Amino acid sequence: MQELISNFLFILERFDWMSVIDIALVTIFFAILLYMLRDTEALTLLRGVFLVVILITLVTSLVNLPAFSWLVNTIAPAMIFVIPVIFAPEIRRALERVGRISNMDFLTRRSNPKSRERTESALQEITKAAVRLSERRHGALIVIRRNDFLTQYYKNGVYLDADITAELLLQIFYPNTPLHDGAVIVEDNRVKAAACVMPLSASGVLNSLPERSMGLRHRAGLGISEVSDAVALVVSEETGSISIAYQGRFIRRLDGERLLNTLRAFLLPEEQSTRKSGKTKEKKTADEKQGGSAK
Repeated sequence: MQELISNFLFILERFDWMSVIDIALVTIFFAILLYMLRDTEALTLLRGVFLVVILITLVTSLVNLPAFSWLVNTIAPAMIFVIPVIFAPEIRRALERVGRISNMDFLTRRSNPKSRERTESALQEITKAAVRLSERRHGALIVIRRNDFLTQYYKNGVYLDADITAELLLQIFYPNTPLHDGAVIVEDNRVKAAACVMPLSASGVLNSLPERSMGLRHRAGLGISEVSDAVALVVSEETGSISIAYQGRFIRRLDGERLLNTLRAFLLPEEQSTRKSGKTKEKKTADEKQGGSAK
């Protein structure tokens, strides 16, 4: 204990501004790490690792245990190789998020006015189908591609490459039809494939929700949103509720209007901002006219 106190005083005597920057960088690193691991099973595992490390450090510092200290010093270097294996899915997900930052293909596609019009029409058809599916309590999972390629997922389904219509989506997700079990993938405003198998989520997001009606369809929608930047629309078969999964998060209890606005926010950000600025200009013009008439 006396050695621990002396070491602490030794560090405190040499504490300067560079030490503050050093500590701040380490704090930022662990904050980002915990942010990326939020709502995952790895976060619980990481807490256990930290607890074990703290306990071992306290025991070896306060009590003279030569054999145990030798064992800890021998095993510690192996953790350099063990930790990447344990947290491999989270590390892969973090690197994928970093890679998406430089991918501007989605915004390039949406900058074309004709493409925006087609996207708007497709979103209206998807919304119309989702509302009708919700009213009929027909389960559905529609995955809309943004930047990341989904080729590996629609290859395991039935390739369609058809125009998006509400009637087509209603027919696909009609119970007991050949294509109703699985996901529909929408790419470039077309239905690329149906009956596609999506990766299931391994996070604890669904376990923390109060609803117990979220099954494999919701887990699959959340899973594809975790491994890609796609937008997954889920209609519950039990309750008829409409949800959107994006970047490992759920937006739940959507009606038709909120669903369409949410899809526009994710898939037509430029157009939405243009509309808002246009409405603002129209409001200003109207106010100016009213002010002029008042004068």
